[in-house]
Amino acid sequence: MDATTPGPLAPDVLDRDDLRRALEEHDFAAAFSLIKKWGGLSQNRIAAACQLTPGKVSTIMTGVSRVTSIEVIRRISDGLRIPGHLVGLAPRPWERTDTAPEQLEPPGPHSGRTDNEAVPWRPDAASGMAADLTRSDLVMDRRAATRALAGAAVTGAPLLDALDGWRSPAAADVRARRPGRLGAREVEELEATARAFRQWGRTGGGGLRRKAVAGQLAEVVAALDEHQAPAIERRLYGVMAQLAGTAASMAWDVGQQRRAQDYYRLALRAAHAGGDTQFGANVLANMARQMLYNDRPHDALELVRLAQDGARHTAGPRLRAMLHTREAWALARMDRPSSFHRATGQAAEALSDAGRLDNEPYWIGYFDEAELAGVTGGRLLDLARSEPRAYSDQAASHIRTALDQRNAKTGRGHALDWIGLAECAFLIGDITSAADYSRRAVEVSSGIRSGRVRTRLAQLYPYTVGNGSSRAVAEVRGSIRTLLTT
Repeated sequence: MDATTPGPLAPDVLDRDDLRRALEEHDFAAAFSLIKKWGGLSQNRIAAACQLTPGKVSTIMTGVSRVTSIEVIRRISDGLRIPGHLVGLAPRPWERTDTAPEQLEPPGPHSGRTDNEAVPWRPDAASGMAADLTRSDLVMDRRAATRALAGAAVTGAPLLDALDGWRSPAAADVRARRPGRLGAREVEELEATARAFRQWGRTGGGGLRRKAVAGQLAEVVAALDEHQAPAIERRLYGVMAQLAGTAASMAWDVGQQRRAQDYYRLALRAAHAGGDTQFGANVLANMARQMLYNDRPHDALELVRLAQDGARHTAGPRLRAMLHTREAWALARMDRPSSFHRATGQAAEALSDAGRLDNEPYWIGYFDEAELAGVTGGRLLDLARSEPRAYSDQAASHIRTALDQRNAKTGRGHALDWIGLAECAFLIGDITSAADYSRRAVEVSSGIRSGRVRTRLAQLYPYTVGNGSSRAVAEVRGSIRTLLTT
């Protein structure tokens, strides 16, 4: 590599715990020193790759100056090919196009990693995808998990075309299978377990919990390898869909974007095999949210439209309201405020028709007035970043309503509310309130194992750097830094 060639760093260098901690803390003095030592790059080569002067790199490495500019952090990420999540950024454009160093399993007729998704929309195809994904998850070691972090989510036409079959009726399962003897009681136990695991997914993922979900999913696959009664089989596919959705959320929370997308696609296929268009629409909405986190609002809007179209005859008020909020989110990211307000109004109107939770699936019960206020506040915050005076107060008002109506039991959402409220205060220059809200955000986030929460805290951190004259802000800056490096 010559002095003008950007990255990439060798995988074993990016795999080092000390380098990852330094990057997450935005301690680029330590990061550059480690890259120089273990990556074999001189200061001049680091400077050229990151579009910095050698003198600037020298002052960073000696601690004379700190990197606080998001633009400079982007240049470092892009130049050295450091994945965005390691430095608190959304996945960079090159992450969506670069080939992952190694796939976790080769593409095959039932693999969850086929690129063109030519597998027909049959129930047995869903079972095959589940078997492949759980097998690799249950044997995944640390190096394989690191490789999974490099896999970027599929976007654009390849993704949307692969999902279009969801609107067609499921084909018959023609496999020759031995008779199964699973009864209603056993299925009820599996459904209860899936419900408990889904609650885990709302508080973060990874580690033994992720293994437990994969193991339970493997048990469902084994049951579907037998010919069960039709009603039992439909319910088993419903359990598979919910477990796959939870596994997707957990994979996403630890930064495995492609693996999360694989599980979402499995969840959609399982819901399709079980004839559950409502949960299928919910899965598509979650895939849309993933696209929004990856700065792909047009893809997200297409996914929401696909969900609305496929569930137009079955979706209840809460599900319709949730889909409208995802639509509004995409429109806000596309800088279409009038359309955003229209979609938000439709969400509120749909939610006003919601009655008892008995009339809708349990998994959509979380979407109430507090959730609507929280997501609306978050989307107004998106607009406020471009026009603080126009939208910051509105965003803060909705987020406060969400905080008043829900508590810490909502896990990730509660933490994101506090982070959003802190950012609103920084945007309008209310430094005292911003420090207080940031402190609360750190307190709540410290008990949640969520990569998404940590990413948002990393995005909040630069606001604290520019306000170093305030002792309260300096203290909260240290608290955020400590939490992000723990």
